[in-house]
Amino acid sequence: MNKQSRSLVNKDFILHGTLWVIISLLLGLPNYLNQHFSLGIFIAEWITYVVLFYFNYLFLVPKFLLKGKYLFHFILLLGLIVFFTEVRIHFFLDDLKLMRPPHSVIVEGKKILLQPMKQPPGPPFFLNVAMSFSYIFIVLISTIIKVLYEYNHNFQNRLLAETERKSAELNYLRKQTNPHFLFNSLNSIYSLAIKKSDQVGDAIVTLSELMRYMLYETDQRVVPLEKEINYIVNYIELQKLRIHDIENIRVNIYGDLKEKMIEPLLLISFIENAFKYGTDYKGKTDVRLKITVQESLLEFYIENKISRHTEDPVHSGIGVQNIKSRLELLYPKSHELTIIHVDGKYQVHLKLNLEENNPSY
Repeated sequence: MNKQSRSLVNKDFILHGTLWVIISLLLGLPNYLNQHFSLGIFIAEWITYVVLFYFNYLFLVPKFLLKGKYLFHFILLLGLIVFFTEVRIHFFLDDLKLMRPPHSVIVEGKKILLQPMKQPPGPPFFLNVAMSFSYIFIVLISTIIKVLYEYNHNFQNRLLAETERKSAELNYLRKQTNPHFLFNSLNSIYSLAIKKSDQVGDAIVTLSELMRYMLYETDQRVVPLEKEINYIVNYIELQKLRIHDIENIRVNIYGDLKEKMIEPLLLISFIENAFKYGTDYKGKTDVRLKITVQESLLEFYIENKISRHTEDPVHSGIGVQNIKSRLELLYPKSHELTIIHVDGKYQVHLKLNLEENNPSY
């Protein structure tokens, strides 16, 4: 039995123990205060409570009520209540008979007459009703607890299944990001190698730093924002090595990045697309990036001129669709994404509440 299973068993034990203490006080205390209190009667009553409670809890509710067989469940419970009420009343009356003398004694002068005692009358109607209500109470309590337990158990299972599904989907999306990024980076180094540039070595070193981050940092659910921003800066520096004209590449980062966390590799796809489609055939690039952090709010803005008019219809949208899916999964109600294509410019504006990242994943 693992730790989680032991914890559940302990919680059930405490719950049921507390429940039976309360039931004993509610149903047993009136009998205890009665002048005709009998320990045997009390124990017999308590045993019938336990038997009815757990028969309904463990068998009737799962087999009939939770499977929609409501009428059959009701009929069975009604029969059991009548049966246990009769058993309890007859046990109670038999016990009283044993406590009463079989004869009454009448004294008339010096003569003593023994007169057989009349049989005790049958149980009054209110006694049947009172005992039946005690069993109805037991049935209601066991049914409510079992239904709530099953509802919570099923809810937790559904939540776990949904979490696992989303986790698998996120892992798939992250794995898509890695080859997509590597493909673009290798293209940049390839262009330097074709030109026999002296910057190939620097590009490889920068790429190794980027790959180290991707291999050893991004397996976590969230990463420090400072490291993620540093990764973005390194990527931009790698792109600059292959571009002739970097004058119109503007990067501005404001705010306190410390002690902030973010989903890894969340923003890089927008930056990759900006450099891919913002660089013309002469190597001139026009990209503007601005990242602002104020308390828990991150604002990401990137703009590029559309220098390439022909796009790959199969692969061009992978990165953007990837990040949209991840935002919906991780920040479903705490992000605002605006993408505008106007006047030959492509603009992305993202507002992100860093504190609202879903903790389930």
